[in-house]
Amino acid sequence: MTRKFYLPLLLSIICTFLGATAFAQKAGSGSDQIATFASPIQDFPTEGELFGLPVNIHGQTTYINQRYNNFTSSYSGPNSLNAQNSMSYTWSGTLFFGARVAPDTDIYFNPEVISGVPFSGLVGLGGFTNGEGSKATGAQAKFYSARAFVRQTFNQEGDKVVLENEANQITQTVSSNRVVVTAGQFSTLDIFDDSRYAKDPRIQFMNWGNMTYLAYDYAADARGYSTGLAGEWYLENWVLRASRMLAPKNPNGRDLNWQIFNTYGDQIEVERQHNIADLPGKVSVLAYRNRMILARFSDATNYVVANNAQGTQAINNVRSNYQYKTGVGIHGEQALTKDLGIYGRAFTSDGHTETMSFTEADNSISVGMGMNGTSWKRPSDTIGISMMQNGLSSFRRGYLQAGGVSYFIGDYAGAGQTISYRPERIGEVYYNAMVIKNVLAGLNFQHINNPAYNAARGPLNILSFRIHAEF
Repeated sequence: MTRKFYLPLLLSIICTFLGATAFAQKAGSGSDQIATFASPIQDFPTEGELFGLPVNIHGQTTYINQRYNNFTSSYSGPNSLNAQNSMSYTWSGTLFFGARVAPDTDIYFNPEVISGVPFSGLVGLGGFTNGEGSKATGAQAKFYSARAFVRQTFNQEGDKVVLENEANQITQTVSSNRVVVTAGQFSTLDIFDDSRYAKDPRIQFMNWGNMTYLAYDYAADARGYSTGLAGEWYLENWVLRASRMLAPKNPNGRDLNWQIFNTYGDQIEVERQHNIADLPGKVSVLAYRNRMILARFSDATNYVVANNAQGTQAINNVRSNYQYKTGVGIHGEQALTKDLGIYGRAFTSDGHTETMSFTEADNSISVGMGMNGTSWKRPSDTIGISMMQNGLSSFRRGYLQAGGVSYFIGDYAGAGQTISYRPERIGEVYYNAMVIKNVLAGLNFQHINNPAYNAARGPLNILSFRIHAEF
């Protein structure tokens, strides 16, 4: 490992030490927090007042290092995963500032820094192995705004619910029946498809297919953030969510298109929460519709054949008209005991057009479980196991088999050497240990069959090390 890869790890360790020592004077057991498989943050004095306004501040730092050995590859194309042993890393740091400017009005700002080198320049997989990878553009640290938004709560009649102090949430008493409006810069995934067991790659599963539905092409810039308006209506055990978010100017681009009535990503979600034997669970259905100038795979395939353009990103040559892209999925999760829970996601997109913002998948299914370490006297430790299968539509598959190259994938290497299509299958397991208060260290293992939907390549095994700290 060269010095540029050691530096983020050193910075993460320093931030870990500072976060653990500067705020360790007030800490509880923390087991209830870890049992939800969410943040390891504990009851630190991160709320106060500034100019008479309630404020809070939190922070996180995460270092992830991933490696794999040589894997079998009959051939490689322009967007193939490197078949030789490789190493990847990301390091991120985020500050979460919040202020309550009126009784039910909060504003939040999250400056973020990232450095990292993803495997093969972030090509060669559908389900990428590190949820932070899309933000990384090199070893030099980049600073940017991740979130800057306002949240307005309209309380109605209902039971009182206390929302505890955490990142992007000042302690607040709300009604079980309420409407919440969020406007500004944030991630679509901040609002939609929440999960207790599989959501945050900094502390849970790392693979993109466990952040959300892999086939959900949610509106975002290349880092995963966007700007828009979202509404949530809480009615006892039901939640209805809807939003319109800005789409990128170009597919998978960094810059957003502010013509929100011409290019956009819409989504709607209905969630039903429940308890079985006093153990929480929920079921949700999510649908989306994107609109922007996108290439249709049928047009791109015709272009490849007519112009002998194998091995090129022909999608760039047929991207001229506004297209709609739609999809729908279902997500369910259930706690089986106080310390064990399961989840499952399934999604399908229409598959006619290229990817707008997320990754190369038109259908996906994932299942898994999460458990904390109470039974082995480590209640603050967590373990997770998951399996997923990702697939392509006949339109995207036909384009790749004709010799076309897509944004993230494309194994074309000459006549007869296009993808030998098989669904991409990924197994993932992780273990996190609480080494000191508010500091997690963990190992993660991923086994990938048919990377980039090609049976002629792989399988490969990826071992990851992670350290994560919060205050």
